[in-house]
Amino acid sequence: MSHARNRDGDHHHPTLLFRSFRHRVAGPLLPVLILLVIMLVGLFGDAGMIWLPLLAAGPALAATTNGPRGVLCVGLLAGAVGATLGARAGAPGREVAAVLASLVAVTLAGALASALRGRRERVLADVRSVAEAAQHALLRPVPATVGPFEVAVRYSAAAAEARIGGDLYALVPTPYGVRMIVGDVRGKGLPAVGTAALVLGVFREAAYDEPDLLAVVDRIERSLARNLGTDDFVTAVVAGYPRPGQLEVVNCGHAPPLLVGASLAVTAVEPTQPAPPLGLRALTDQTPSLQVLPFADGDQLLLYTDGVIEARDRDREFYPLVEGLARHLCDEPARTVGAVHDELLAHVGGRLHDDAALLLIRKPTTAPVPVPLPVVPGELLGDQAV
Repeated sequence: MSHARNRDGDHHHPTLLFRSFRHRVAGPLLPVLILLVIMLVGLFGDAGMIWLPLLAAGPALAATTNGPRGVLCVGLLAGAVGATLGARAGAPGREVAAVLASLVAVTLAGALASALRGRRERVLADVRSVAEAAQHALLRPVPATVGPFEVAVRYSAAAAEARIGGDLYALVPTPYGVRMIVGDVRGKGLPAVGTAALVLGVFREAAYDEPDLLAVVDRIERSLARNLGTDDFVTAVVAGYPRPGQLEVVNCGHAPPLLVGASLAVTAVEPTQPAPPLGLRALTDQTPSLQVLPFADGDQLLLYTDGVIEARDRDREFYPLVEGLARHLCDEPARTVGAVHDELLAHVGGRLHDDAALLLIRKPTTAPVPVPLPVVPGELLGDQAV
């Protein structure tokens, strides 16, 4: 999955090591280096008091990289440098006092700003840890194999610091076969996350209880009708594998899944009749229909959200998902989805403007079991047979 990280590899990657060194060492030392440069220029440049006001840059910059104690230390160093340069230049006591007073003011302000920054960073770290926990509770990691399927998932939230968004997915084994859902909540932010949590909670419960896939969809619809506003809705595809060789699909206003058969041709599974998104059924007389598709060994099904097919490049061209999937098809869903996801990010220039989810299942080809031929006694004995 895209949000899964290799924790051991992260600490040993050269780029990450350089960034860690720059943040922990180069950042705190930079204010000291600036003070040293100003001191050298003042000592050997014979410029008098002209450079002394620049000493305030030291504690001001330290406030962005150091803690309050570090800011105070840089401020004391700046004051010592200022007093030394002022005495060497023979500056009047009032001018030196004015410079030192400004250094004290900047240092105290920088220490306060550093303390506030540290507090905000701690709060942000707590929020990120909560988001990480919410991610695992809401979008649970999907194993590489679920029931008879090989599975791969990639999810990217549009918000740069977000772990979760308005897109949702789940894939669970049930007494009625493997069932899955991929959906897209209207809107963004915390309300969309709350709606996604509601849909996934109802789906996971109903998938175990209801033998009919349409009944699972009805349970989600009734729950959303009670809890959503009049303008809110969720587009979704719910699918199930009730028996070998047969796939059931219910499309509620969502983008059509892509089916890959034995010929490796990619086909969009358009709904046989249009159905409204979840939460809007009361406004129309249309109801979802159940499509039954053949799904043999080697077949694959890709479920995705609008953030994939509506992603645009600089020329405002949409990402061609059908062509992209056909280019990267292979027998390993993780490689296929990873390649499509990387190409999607390259298409938009590295940053998505909407949440995007990809879920690919593949029914692996069952290797034939060799059946031993019956042994005829005459064949076993060869020429010795009578």
